[in-house]
Amino acid sequence: MTIAPTHNYPSFRFSIAPMMEWSDRHCRYFWRLLTKNALLYTEMVTTGALLNNSDVERFLKFNSEEHPLALQLGGSNPDELARCAAMAQQWGYDEVNLNCGCPSDRVQEGKIGAVLMTEPELVAQCVSAMQAECDIPVTVKHRIGVDDQDEYNDLQRFVKVVSEAGCKRFIVHARKAWLKGLSPKENRDIPPLNYERVVQLKQEHTALDIVINGGITTLSQCSALLSQLDGVMIGREAYHNPYLLAGVDAELYGSDNIPPVTRDAALEQFVVYCREQIAAGQKLHHMSRHILGLYAGEYGARTFRRYITERANQPGASADVLLDARDAMERNDRFNQV
Repeated sequence: MTIAPTHNYPSFRFSIAPMMEWSDRHCRYFWRLLTKNALLYTEMVTTGALLNNSDVERFLKFNSEEHPLALQLGGSNPDELARCAAMAQQWGYDEVNLNCGCPSDRVQEGKIGAVLMTEPELVAQCVSAMQAECDIPVTVKHRIGVDDQDEYNDLQRFVKVVSEAGCKRFIVHARKAWLKGLSPKENRDIPPLNYERVVQLKQEHTALDIVINGGITTLSQCSALLSQLDGVMIGREAYHNPYLLAGVDAELYGSDNIPPVTRDAALEQFVVYCREQIAAGQKLHHMSRHILGLYAGEYGARTFRRYITERANQPGASADVLLDARDAMERNDRFNQV
């Protein structure tokens, strides 16, 4: 199966992070309704899942509307990663990314994620092998440090070694990772952010594209960081407050001539998508869970979330549940205004 990418991308000025159990194809389709320019990432897919499973479509299938789209891989075997990079290109992805930042115990055991920062030469071998098998960009997502290897010189050496193997774009989570003693959740919050270190990295590697990730929650933050770096990536904020994305195209890409989509319009377009997916055998709650934050900050948002949560997983639930949730929210608003 070979599918040529439909865009001459990737556009990495603004991207949305790979998030396990969140950034699946239904979620990405919803995000694309809000921003046409953001680069989207899949959940991390391990090389074993692709090479040892006959149903690769389960992991690689996406909607054509999701472009520009990057596939994130988890692995540490150069040959296996190369084969998977070739698959990424064959399936039409615009970029393939190697995960060197995830701190969970499960991925450490398989030498996947942040533990790879301790072996920059191995990462360089992986990148070189991947590039030999595909023409799309091969990028690396990593932390600013790991365990006791958290001095700037450690970060600088990692990037230098990997860039010499051909990687030109690094997505840097501006926190170190503690592989022992902190849970994955704690690793997202407890290690302090150090944006200055990422900026310094860019200043010393002007020929590389440096994208920053970690703790970014507003478009004003994005604009400020873009004055010093090549790109910004947001994660959980896009999931919990997705309407933030409606301002991305105008504020970060200069698409002022196209008004941002309204919440209601995005909901109605997503309902059409859900109807098509349900007709193809999908369950509503697999899709509806991704839009619970659409009205975050609006009066009645709690009613909207509760209505969907209580009804979307019922047998035979239709996409009309989403429209009914909006109606319930509006009724609640009117009632409280009387």
